Amino acid sequence: MGTEEAARGGDDRSVFDRFVESAESVVTRAPFFLVCAGIVVAWAVSLPLWADLKAWQVAIHTVASVQSLLLLALLENAGRRAEEASQEKLNVLAEALADLMESRARDDERLGESVQRLRDAVGLEDRH
Repeated sequence: MGTEEAARGGDDRSVFDRFVESAESVVTRAPFFLVCAGIVVAWAVSLPLWADLKAWQVAIHTVASVQSLLLLALLENAGRRAEEASQEKLNVLAEALADLMESRARDDERLGESVQRLRDAVGLEDRH
């Protein structure tokens, strides 16, 4: 579904799905990397402001761990949705090809078996 259709209110995805798509769009671009690099640089130059070296190290580890966990969950969700969309497209193509092959199977009996194998393969990912 395109962004134009979503803007018109035709978007039936959940709030979380729309959030994941937006977050993926942000975190996969160069400005997000620059912000992350900026955080590391700010942390590194802040060493003189910390009385305890261990607390200084814990600060960056905590921020990085929380950020990594959230990004992992969001990007894995986005990857799963992209894989499901690709599989759905493949299934539609396979169904169309099976229909075409079936129409030609009347002239070539060997296509009948291929049509059946193709139809059996559609949706195979749901059965495993």
